[in-house]
Amino acid sequence: MAQAQQQSAITTERNPIPEYPKPPFPEQSQPWPGLASKMQPRPDHGEQSYEGSGKLSGRRALITGGDSGMGRAAAIAFAREGADVAINYLPAEEPDAQEVVELIRKAGRNAVPIPGDIREESFCRHLVDTAAQKMGGLDILVSNAARQHSLNSLEELTTEYFDWTYKTNIYAMFWITKAALAHMGSGASIINTASVEAYDPGENLLDYASTKAAIVAWTKALAKQLAPKGIRVNAVAPGPIWTPLQVTGGQPTSALPQFGANTPYKRAGQPAELASLYVTLAADITSYSTGQVFGATAGRGGP
Repeated sequence: MAQAQQQSAITTERNPIPEYPKPPFPEQSQPWPGLASKMQPRPDHGEQSYEGSGKLSGRRALITGGDSGMGRAAAIAFAREGADVAINYLPAEEPDAQEVVELIRKAGRNAVPIPGDIREESFCRHLVDTAAQKMGGLDILVSNAARQHSLNSLEELTTEYFDWTYKTNIYAMFWITKAALAHMGSGASIINTASVEAYDPGENLLDYASTKAAIVAWTKALAKQLAPKGIRVNAVAPGPIWTPLQVTGGQPTSALPQFGANTPYKRAGQPAELASLYVTLAADITSYSTGQVFGATAGRGGP
């Protein structure tokens, strides 16, 4: 009997390498900010696969960039773990966002869609206050939204591009986190999305990579500052993940067919593969983890 149970356990293990699509991908591009629903292949955010177990029952989460990518995967997972979820996104991303809203509500949780541009400080304050008001508080903040554009040289990096990247990736995180702290108490969790680019920066992502390195330092410093209040601050550092960020100028179009092929897994990651990291960092099971950066890079660099 014991041997049969052991045999059954062995047969349920899965090899992660062939589990998801691998290059070559079809050549494609979209205007910024892009839609996951138009990508080929369509990214997997855990819509069919993620199963919750009550880890975040009664919690209230705000996620930026919650319409697609890791933000969408986190939103789906959080809702299925019992949390109410507010998502921020750009108005052009409304079709993707409505899919997420439907999935959150199907999980029996309150969904709060709040479209708007986080490059504006006043909107960031409005975003946090609206989320907290409509959910009755705020326990989890995921700063995930990002801007990435591939440029071959410093000469091509204009002040406009630089400002766009830093306003989206750094200033917005600062504004939103500062506003969120007024609504967060002991036991709250802040999760930032960093990147393998913070550790192994690509020469074509000078501004993006530098913001992700800044997020690592911000996470570690803020964790020390908020530890006495019982608020944890951690980050997730993904490797190459198949999201609209890549097909809207984040990578050269010519590089997209082989996107992720340079990892030991020989493929890009899917947002669904990071969902459990965000859940784990939001839940009490990681109560002794703060100021940490958790990598998901298929063996390619990272923390």
